Amino acid sequence: MLTDVDGVLTDGQLQFDNDGVESKQFHVRDGLGIRLWQRAGHKFGVVTGRESKIVERRAAELDIGIVRQGDDDKLGQTERIARELGVELEAICYIGDDLPDLPAIRAVGLGVAVEDAAAEVRAAADHVTRMAGGRGALREIIEMILRSTDRWDGLVSRYVT
Repeated sequence: MLTDVDGVLTDGQLQFDNDGVESKQFHVRDGLGIRLWQRAGHKFGVVTGRESKIVERRAAELDIGIVRQGDDDKLGQTERIARELGVELEAICYIGDDLPDLPAIRAVGLGVAVEDAAAEVRAAADHVTRMAGGRGALREIIEMILRSTDRWDGLVSRYVT
């Protein structure tokens, strides 16, 4: 699973203080969703056109090993990651929200748009989440996939028993 950052893991707003220091908000349930995805034996990565130390920090907190920043060629990055992992594009789920994500969403096996994505992205996606970016959309798609493969209950049993 690969995802954009701004607009998917965050609500897409860029906040800067008077010193130019950037801040981002991440939804905690998306973070647990990533952990559950990893516990199910899957790889997770971020592909973003912007560069941010905050993204590096969040990726380190969640043991995200695939972090590609500073390249708007999301399809090119997705293709390189697929080659490195030895998987076909059809085996990848890509989640995005805006026009730079469109080529990757169209090329992968499961292209996902968040609820508040650009109209063109929603129209091209295989699935559109009910939740907005930065508001649990990633967790929603992870849960949907894990439930459809009968993995969800086993992964969450430690929390609900």
